[in-house]
Amino acid sequence: MSEKIERSIEELYRDDPERADALAFGRKSGPNRRGFLGGAGLAAMSAAVGGAIPFAANMPGGLIPAAMAQGAAPPAPPKGPIYLNFPGKNDKLVVIGERPLVAETPEHLLDDDTTPYEKFFIRNNGQIPDEAKEPDKWKFTVEGEVNNKLELTLGELKSKYKAQTRRMVLECGGNGRSFYSPKASGNQWTNGGAGCAEWTGVRLGDVLKAAGVKPSGIYTAHYSADLHLSGDATKPTLSRGVRLAKAMDPDSMIVWAMNGKPLPNIHGGPVRLLIPGWPGSASQKWLTKIVIRDKEHDGPGMTGTSYRLTINPMVPGDKADPKNFKILESMPVRSIITSPANGTKLPAGTREVKLRGASWAGDFTVKRVDVSTDYGVTWQPTKLEKGKNRFDWQRWTTAVKLPRDGYYEIWARAMDSRGLMQPHVAPNWNPSGYGGNPMHRVAVLIA
Repeated sequence: MSEKIERSIEELYRDDPERADALAFGRKSGPNRRGFLGGAGLAAMSAAVGGAIPFAANMPGGLIPAAMAQGAAPPAPPKGPIYLNFPGKNDKLVVIGERPLVAETPEHLLDDDTTPYEKFFIRNNGQIPDEAKEPDKWKFTVEGEVNNKLELTLGELKSKYKAQTRRMVLECGGNGRSFYSPKASGNQWTNGGAGCAEWTGVRLGDVLKAAGVKPSGIYTAHYSADLHLSGDATKPTLSRGVRLAKAMDPDSMIVWAMNGKPLPNIHGGPVRLLIPGWPGSASQKWLTKIVIRDKEHDGPGMTGTSYRLTINPMVPGDKADPKNFKILESMPVRSIITSPANGTKLPAGTREVKLRGASWAGDFTVKRVDVSTDYGVTWQPTKLEKGKNRFDWQRWTTAVKLPRDGYYEIWARAMDSRGLMQPHVAPNWNPSGYGGNPMHRVAVLIA
């Protein structure tokens, strides 16, 4: 007796991918899945995505079509994504956390060379402090393993040190978390926890040199003005730090301007750190204190599995051994397609699609970006541009030929200067979901 299907194939893929996989591909899910679409499965899938699938023979078993995978939005409640309502921000940013406020930018909104304020993602850990009424009087200190404790106002920082402007990527450490299976804890970012703005400030290293770091100083600790979500003023909301060598990097900065304007309060104004290439949590917002320590910092966000990766692979979903974790430093290589957007419909007869995108690789550079329209069977290179300066993202362009009308998935993958390439699926599962950088996929329908 045949099983009654009470949900469409599209609903099944969204709600129960394993069962949908078995129905569409005609087999049970598991480590030995071999089948491809055919017969009734192909018909059902074609109906679900809205058109014929020219490269159906190449479609890997178990692949949830990009058209069914919520697109640029993270896994959402039944009513759909929650869009941001915040002064000056684009109303298509997707809220993935309300307490604290966290919102990501759909990939197609990251199509600007310089990410404007209105499209820049939001990440908070505590309560958002009130905007400073007199920004130049904002004070922060540098202390700890230094010869000269410094207390500086923002006005003094501007007048005493040489300013510089750099266009650099700022990326949340959990970017890509939603791609892990089983689900990892934390905000379910897709690729939208990143942006590339122009930051103006001074070298953090120049300020540390003025303080005179002692030979015993090996690590920084950062503190900020945001209040802990509990309301307890004695609890630091988040206090992360970096190795002294990274702090002294000429592109690590204390910044007060974003895209030529005073740093907005929601992005840490009037003054914050900017530690490019590393998790955004190290770029402390609303900076109040930097402490030089004689050991690795152990503040909130520095211990356990927080902002840490596994040293040796662990079984997905298994209990974590704290001894098997190391601090997440350089972020992994990532590429995104910024045009066309996922779910784009083009007129019948379209045979060429122009593509644009962005790529970046933490402390490293991107060596190449390739794209595929046939589920990874063949790949073609893109034209990869150099960044404006170090830590700028690298834009890429190309055009792909499509043989006939139908449903296509365009895949993009980047390789960094070390030869490391984006994988098909999120690698190295960890309970807090760091390092999720699978290749980006968008669905395009020509009909």
